[in-house]
Amino acid sequence: MVCLGNICRSPLAEGILQHKADAAGLNWKVDSAGTGNYHISMQPHQLSQKVAKQNGVDISYQKARQFVKEDMLAFDKIYVMDADNYNNVKHMSRELWNAGKTDLLLNELYPGENRGVPDPWSENEEAYHKVFAMIDKACDVIIKKHSL
Repeated sequence: MVCLGNICRSPLAEGILQHKADAAGLNWKVDSAGTGNYHISMQPHQLSQKVAKQNGVDISYQKARQFVKEDMLAFDKIYVMDADNYNNVKHMSRELWNAGKTDLLLNELYPGENRGVPDPWSENEEAYHKVFAMIDKACDVIIKKHSL
């Protein structure tokens, strides 16, 4: 799961998908990163943590890190939160880029529409609830596809 700073959207996505995978008995290791290096080693945004906790997901243990090109080899699937993240991951991956394993998360809900998850940074708590709901629905689709 990749966003810009790895403190708002991608930590939520990591936490939600890992929570759902664990509940479904899937032996997955979900991780997240940011394309920027602004928040390395910081915990997720307090509102991301609060909204996740209200929904039964603990993300307080996470620490922000920057995406590295080797992530393209280390993970089976790379979900990005928006088109800018997609382009940044492509650029950062250089010779390791694999378009076949990289996609916008909301394409799970709206195939081919390339909709982005809005960045709630500097928004109010309601924005974080909306982002959580979007990511949650997309993660439901991912789990359903792999639980059949």
